[in-house]
Amino acid sequence: MNGTIQAPTIEYALLSPMLIVFGAAIIGVLVEAFAPRYLRKSIHVPLTLLALFGAFVTTIVTAANGLPDKAAAMGAVAIDGPSLFIWGIILILAFISALLINDDEQFVAQAAAVPGSADEEEAVRSGFVQTEVYPLLLFAVGGMLLFPAANDLLMMFVALEVMSLPLYLLCGLARRRRLLSQEASVKYFLLGAFSSAFFLYGMALVYGYAGSVDLKAISDALSSVAGQETLLLVGAAMLAVGLLFKIGAAPFQAWKPDVYQGAPTAVTALMASTVMVAAFGAVLRVFWVALGGLEWNWQPVMWGVAILTMIVGAILAITQTDIKRMLAYSSVAHAGFLLTGVIAVGTFAQNTQALSAILFYLAAYGFTTVGAFAVVTMVRDAGGEAGHLSRWAGLGKRSPILAGIFAFFLLAFAGIPLTSGFFGKYAVFAAAISGGALPLVVVGVVTSAIAAFFYVRVIVLMFFSEPAADGPSIAAPTVGTSAVVALAAAATVVLGIFPQPVLDLADQAASALFIR
Repeated sequence: MNGTIQAPTIEYALLSPMLIVFGAAIIGVLVEAFAPRYLRKSIHVPLTLLALFGAFVTTIVTAANGLPDKAAAMGAVAIDGPSLFIWGIILILAFISALLINDDEQFVAQAAAVPGSADEEEAVRSGFVQTEVYPLLLFAVGGMLLFPAANDLLMMFVALEVMSLPLYLLCGLARRRRLLSQEASVKYFLLGAFSSAFFLYGMALVYGYAGSVDLKAISDALSSVAGQETLLLVGAAMLAVGLLFKIGAAPFQAWKPDVYQGAPTAVTALMASTVMVAAFGAVLRVFWVALGGLEWNWQPVMWGVAILTMIVGAILAITQTDIKRMLAYSSVAHAGFLLTGVIAVGTFAQNTQALSAILFYLAAYGFTTVGAFAVVTMVRDAGGEAGHLSRWAGLGKRSPILAGIFAFFLLAFAGIPLTSGFFGKYAVFAAAISGGALPLVVVGVVTSAIAAFFYVRVIVLMFFSEPAADGPSIAAPTVGTSAVVALAAAATVVLGIFPQPVLDLADQAASALFIR
């Protein structure tokens, strides 16, 4: 009797962060359906922030109570050290992004109105607010929590869709440059649908090979099933396409600059930070848990993808004239740097070192990214945000504090010492060298030097150019935006000067690797 009652209780406790987020999302849908329009935002904002904070607290409690030795939810969800660390990062970054999303100036008054129509003008005059963004945010975050913890391919596909579908909608809700925003939404949806189809078909082929979608069963089948290698290799390649699309690795990065540019900047900040974290968690679980015994087949391909991703991200970023597109290609380059850690598969100690480095890098990169996009939201001209780089000329003279903070974030992206980016890159490159990927690290160092050029170019533009007479204005930041910039800057400083506590947490999370 006790066992019958206790087992579900333990599983509910393990899954409580996801249950809290999904429960709040469902409540948000009910608020949209039944609450008066004027009350919705006053309910959504505290509900969203409390849900994310509560989920983070329960994640800490779950980690403190010890980790289970087997997957929960009938083996479908793996609550292990890496999962909990990734959950913590996602929930913190989502909480910070929610503060940024609270700025109504970024979102359209009525999404159903045709851009430039009388209906849209009437919605703006009436003070309408598109409050659906809050339950959509929570559903996306719930999918992000499930995606890296999924212990079978079917659950991973469900999580992929739950994470992606709300983001497709959120990308089309920008208040200004509506057509560009809607184009970004449609492009993200179409390309995302293709990548999901690749993942689904790959899952079917791997199931045909292993007779199961469970990651451990697939791993066991690698040593026991013979004569069906074609199914396995083609299926693994298709799974890789679906996963590499989500991290924006080349040659699947085409969506990133267009979507980052067109989406509301607060949504771009959410995607650029949390989606990267969740997707890399899923990449690690598929390639290390399910396909770990196939490393001699997928490692050479991943070498090529990592090299191409670093080169494409660094070189194409130089050619960009829009700040958000430049940051998008910067994100592509960082995905390549992280892939060097994924490739570092070897002994248990090497795997632990690589996993710890990846987890730390994701945390450091996520905070810096959210802070950089928060700064972008405050630099505005008559058409909205001042995206073109020429409009940033002389920003250091107009607003030296804001320009200084943005310059600091750019230096962190470049990996300059005493910033979080330096220790992130150092940890990943050290793990890659330990795993025998020294040539890959050489490429990473060279592309980092190339990337430093376009970061420094923006800094020089801000501080050593004369501001135009009709230059952009600096919008008075909301309390939420100010908090985001302050938190992101503080995290970037702390992780650059005193990274050891977070490195220790990452080491502890990686110490047992993944549940198998």
